[in-house]
This record gives sequence, structure tokens and C-alpha cells, in this order.
Amino acid sequence: MSPNVPEQLDAWRMVAARRRFDGSLPLSAMRRLEGSLVDTEGEVNYSLEFGRDEVLQVSYVELHVETALPLECQRSLARFLLPVKITQRLGLVRSEDEEAALPQDYEALLVPEDGMLKPADLIEDELVLAVPVVPMAPGTEAVESEWTATTEELDKVNPFAELARLKKQ
Repeated sequence: MSPNVPEQLDAWRMVAARRRFDGSLPLSAMRRLEGSLVDTEGEVNYSLEFGRDEVLQVSYVELHVETALPLECQRSLARFLLPVKITQRLGLVRSEDEEAALPQDYEALLVPEDGMLKPADLIEDELVLAVPVVPMAPGTEAVESEWTATTEELDKVNPFAELARLKKQ
């Protein structure tokens, strides 16, 4: 984490103070994301902004995350960088009952009883969700799904042809 961002933050104090944190984090520090990446070269730039919606009276943390994830294209098997730019507003809730009261444009974030949040975990969660199920580099050509048999394959002797002939007798 960046030197000005603590490893843990008291969510409710940060909301009351309307704090904002900017920083960067190396991809190598993200253990859950690591398995989806080709390598861990690079870093994530982020900002966390805590606040309270004056109209709806909802406490939130707004995440802005920007990075390029090194992935393996499943068409070409080559490394490529997937640009990721995320803006997500997370409504801070104390219980699952409060989640139903959140507006549609808020994602719920259940805050532990002690109120402490780990910014690195929030950022990693969003990046894990941003990884596509089947990564494909932009501009790669789709592989044909139908192949025709070559003459060599057609000329091969079918081992079951003799059985079919015997069955007809």
C-alpha cells in the first residue's frame, strides 16, 4: 500500500471525516488475483473516497481503480494487457437487513462489527470481478469451429468396418 494509506481503516470514522485516500498497490501483493494473471508485473492506481449521501442518508465508500491486468489470450495463448478502469460506489451496511434499503446504484459492503476495512482487500475484490471468464485479446481472430477431414484421415481404415461387415452376414 502507499505510505499515506493505512492497512486498515475505521469505516465509520472515515465517513464522518469525509476522507479520501489515493495510492498505488503492486499486483504482486494480490494473492487471490494472482492465479488469474500470467505474471504480477505492474501496479494498481486507486482512490478511496468515504462520504455520506445527504439526500438518501447512505454511508458509502467510492472506489476508483485503474490498472492493466496481464492475462493470457485463450485464442492465441499470448500475453496481453487488459485495461481496467472501475468506479464503484459501495454502500456501507452493518447488517443484511440494511442491504435491502440501499439504492440500486449502490453495491452493499457488509462492514465488520469492529468497523475496520482493509483497502487492499476492497481493491482486490473489484479486480477479481473484472477478470473475464475467458480472456481474449482484442483483435484476435476466432478459430473456425468446423474442420473438414483431410484425405489422409478419410483413407484410414476404420477398425469397426470389419465388424459391420460380419454383422451383415
